[in-house]
Amino acid sequence: MSKRVAVVTGGIGGLGTAICKQLAGAGHTVIAADLPADDARRASFADATAGLDVHFMPLDVSDFSACGAFVRDVQDAHGGLDILVNNAGITRDSTLRKMDESQWEAVIDVNLGSVFNLSRHAIDGMQARGFGRVINISSVSGQTGNFGQTNYAAAKAGLHGFTMSLAREVAAKGITVNSVSPGYIETPMTRAMPEDVRSRTIASVPVGRIGAPEDIARAVAFLADDASGYIAGANLPVNGGLFMSF
Repeated sequence: MSKRVAVVTGGIGGLGTAICKQLAGAGHTVIAADLPADDARRASFADATAGLDVHFMPLDVSDFSACGAFVRDVQDAHGGLDILVNNAGITRDSTLRKMDESQWEAVIDVNLGSVFNLSRHAIDGMQARGFGRVINISSVSGQTGNFGQTNYAAAKAGLHGFTMSLAREVAAKGITVNSVSPGYIETPMTRAMPEDVRSRTIASVPVGRIGAPEDIARAVAFLADDASGYIAGANLPVNGGLFMSF
């Protein structure tokens, strides 16, 4: 496997950190792109990735022009951008009757718009070099819907259509585009669930546990591997069998 340059958006969050570590552990140079963070959060990320070839660069993924400048900076500094993991995401949950325009637009802009913003700027360089991996982090909510998440589910479902369409455009150029759909993952939000809600959640998952960020990171690393070049336009559910229960 060749040493590649990878970008992970939302890179210093819990899931992003796990993906950065997994890709760096596979021998890649990794750039974590995220909003400017406070000193404590930056220090926690630095500690988690100590000794690995991982770097932080600030970025507002909802800004098209900023994403273009970011991609150019990565290419200038590292000679290219080979692996793009579109992981950045936010929630602004509300039933549709109570959802305001700002809640809708914020989620669509970050969760779906950012994938266009970065992929649009990265794809030409990948095509010129004859290699690329674009991996979009979707969600089981994009397959099943979820109460109070019309904005989030719409954005995550949109990623599937984006993934398949772009895969058709670039597969012959040595670039694969795929998505990963996590189920319930161990995060501060799931850890804060009331115990009865958490128990019911775990009971709904056939494998009997909430997923770890590393479960998703391993799936991303698999799709990013040089040897995964025959997988294109696919969605890989990583949810402990949860989708089977719907």
